[in-house]
Amino acid sequence: MSQKSEIKTMTTKTKKALTKRFKITKTGKILRRSAGQNHYRSKKTGEWKRKKRKYIPLSKQEAKAIKKYLGN
Repeated sequence: MSQKSEIKTMTTKTKKALTKRFKITKTGKILRRSAGQNHYRSKKTGEWKRKKRKYIPLSKQEAKAIKKYLGN
């Protein structure tokens, strides 16, 4: 056996709850779904509902924090 012992670097585990809630684009942007889509939608207009279906990019500060937990 050699005198040197191998030191393995620790890697952070991916938070699985975040992988379900966020989407990462090819360019590295992090997207999230807009809030307010679960119930009480019958009163809302069609335009409002269509707008809410789209993904929204996170701000740089939020994206930095999320990337830390996603392991990217």
